[in-house]
Amino acid sequence: MNNLHIIDYIIIVLSLLCSLGIGLWFSAKQTDAKQYYTAGGKLPSWAVGMSILATLISSVTFLAYPGEGFSSNWILLVQGLMVPVVLLLIIGFIVPLYRHVINLSAYEYFEKRFGVFARLYSSLAFILAHFAKMGTVLYLVGLAISGMLGVNIMTVVWVLGICVVVLTLFGGIEGIIWLDVFQGILLIAGGLVSLIIIVNSIDGGIFEIYRVASEQNRSGFGPYDVDFYHLTFIVMALNGVFYALQKYGTDQSIVQRYLTARSDKEAIKASLIGVLLSVPVWALFMFIGTALFVYYQISPEALPAGAKPDQVFPHFILSSLPVGVAGFVISALIAAAISSLDSDLNCLSAVLVEDFYRRFKPKRPDSALFSAGRWMVVITGILAILVATLYATAGDKGILGTVFTLYAIFSGGIIGMLLLGLFTTRTNKQGLYVGVFACVLFTAYAVLTSTPIGEDKRLLLDLGDWNFRQHKYMLGVYSHLVVLIVGYLASFLFKGAETDLALTYYGRKGKRA
Repeated sequence: MNNLHIIDYIIIVLSLLCSLGIGLWFSAKQTDAKQYYTAGGKLPSWAVGMSILATLISSVTFLAYPGEGFSSNWILLVQGLMVPVVLLLIIGFIVPLYRHVINLSAYEYFEKRFGVFARLYSSLAFILAHFAKMGTVLYLVGLAISGMLGVNIMTVVWVLGICVVVLTLFGGIEGIIWLDVFQGILLIAGGLVSLIIIVNSIDGGIFEIYRVASEQNRSGFGPYDVDFYHLTFIVMALNGVFYALQKYGTDQSIVQRYLTARSDKEAIKASLIGVLLSVPVWALFMFIGTALFVYYQISPEALPAGAKPDQVFPHFILSSLPVGVAGFVISALIAAAISSLDSDLNCLSAVLVEDFYRRFKPKRPDSALFSAGRWMVVITGILAILVATLYATAGDKGILGTVFTLYAIFSGGIIGMLLLGLFTTRTNKQGLYVGVFACVLFTAYAVLTSTPIGEDKRLLLDLGDWNFRQHKYMLGVYSHLVVLIVGYLASFLFKGAETDLALTYYGRKGKRA
């Protein structure tokens, strides 16, 4: 049942209005494309770092991590734990590389290193990935909030979606980053308040939570078997390595933030702030799930029968948080969605303008780029809302399922491309193209022979014993490795142009900030 008080609704509405107000506040500053996408490169590192945090911690994290902590152990956190390990190894040269090599799009690097096809392939992969993500996030948060507020899901999706489009359209990246600071603080505070209330509701507090969780196998990061067919520590660790490389090495929503900082050192500091804050926040929400497991072990009658893991935290918010606090935490959930979606919208617009519009209309003035960018925000925002609406009416079946399957096939191997570009000098564009072709073939085989469809769960393509049977997280790992290995070896078959060392690790290692 919806137990929210009028005060909770007022807090939620005020939070939304505050978000819109921050976006509109910066509208007067948005006078050209450079300001709209990079804020003129003048933002402080701590604000950019908070923005990276808010971008990484989406509303899905707000729901999925407590759900995972409730139903299992902490194995999902292994992916996040790998991020600072990888980041510390690469951030010192990859941030200055992007700040000095590209104009705006992260995928300009791939064109300079491997030609036009590499740029368009990687750019299109980003567009499809984040467009799919936006529709999914909007649908999932709409589903959660509609159940919590007792409002129709379509209403939530459209209201939230339009708010995101408006504040992104007028605020530009500067408005988004300062909004992310506000929303990041709200997100962390919401999580901490929830955890404090849960812990204080359990006799023995944190020590009792740890004792019960240990007895019930809700702690630790195992299983630790060397097994790629099930969800194990090694599967999550490998997946985490490539996740970290993808987010900080090729994701426009992160790379674009490097360009908003005042200097290379400030950009590096911002990246470190973002990731070093992200891991504790991921752990916070995972621990909320563990604490809720113990809470409902002690009071099982308080949890409705058949409740799914990702419904437990929303149920606790509605049934157990005091008046005002519930509205505050729901506002934090909405803030998490907005901070992820507004970043995606701005960065999608940047990529569409820089990689496609400018390519086909190279002589257009900056004012035309600025205008086109704003139109891209509106168009992609509305399309994301429509995707979420389709999810709400038909789920991921039919055309959406087909689109996302095709995306999975034709967008793999980007990290393999990055590693070849940074750490090899022998790899040429012809060899890379062979590697990408091999990756598409492998990914098509793996996706088609492991994706069930229909009520009878039959596979899209059934090859019997030759089906891809390893855990789905390994598919992403293998796709990058196929590009890396095949692309490197195939390069020996072709004579390519001499590599510009300034585009590699070897040419920049002496130029670290």
